[in-house]
Amino acid sequence: MKQLFDNVSAGCSKLATRTYSTSFSLGIHCLSKTIHAPIYAIYGFVRFADEIVDSFHDFNKKELFYEFREETWRAIGRGISMNPILNSFQDVVNKYKIDHDLIATFLRSMEIDLERTAHSGETYDEYIVGSAEVVGLMCLKVFTGDDDNLYTSLVPAARKLGAAFQKVNFLRDIKADYEHLGRVYFPGVAFGSFSEHDKKRIEDDIENDFREAFEGIKKLPGNARFGVYVAYMYYRTLFNKIRSVSPSRIREQRVRISNHRKIGLLVTSYFRHSFSIL
Repeated sequence: MKQLFDNVSAGCSKLATRTYSTSFSLGIHCLSKTIHAPIYAIYGFVRFADEIVDSFHDFNKKELFYEFREETWRAIGRGISMNPILNSFQDVVNKYKIDHDLIATFLRSMEIDLERTAHSGETYDEYIVGSAEVVGLMCLKVFTGDDDNLYTSLVPAARKLGAAFQKVNFLRDIKADYEHLGRVYFPGVAFGSFSEHDKKRIEDDIENDFREAFEGIKKLPGNARFGVYVAYMYYRTLFNKIRSVSPSRIREQRVRISNHRKIGLLVTSYFRHSFSIL
């Protein structure tokens, strides 16, 4: 019975999300239960692709990635995969009619990480689109369901939110990305001479993304608004903490939000959302 296998697959995507990201798990938990599974499925897919290019250094990453990409398209076409992560993802793609171009753009950005270690302004923008903005659009398709007009109207804000989250990740992880992967994502920035000017320029860009994204959050349907707002508040708080520290500290250690603080953010977000004071 395929439904049993689909349930197991959905459970694997949920487990992958909860294992790899407590912050996104918290945000997903605050979505309507009706859309938990599809968002877990999207996260599991993008997480596994990212793991291939970022973590499996003792293996042939190119071979693994190309096999994963090929199996992704095969799963979507067949409507099934014996890889449970891909099986749950294909189900969401086919059920919600997610544009295949979004998936192809994401996979192209992951492929870039197999080779590129530094970015120009043009390749950086391209990478942000593929690694983050299109993921936000996949989720937006789930949030808006069959309401194509609402989806279209929220596309710019969803892209900005995905971009803001990714850029905060890059800023937070600049030390690990450089030391373990040899990468610096921000164009024109050298890790060894990362300056206050560099940091301020990046922060101003992220601030603009957050500002535009927030207007879209307020227009999301009720099934998604609170969960997305919780994720926004987490990243906004992390961003504010990063802004308060020096470039030298970012080069030395990863800025974190404690679990205690995350719970506080959840409570604050709940009251602000409940009383419509976003």
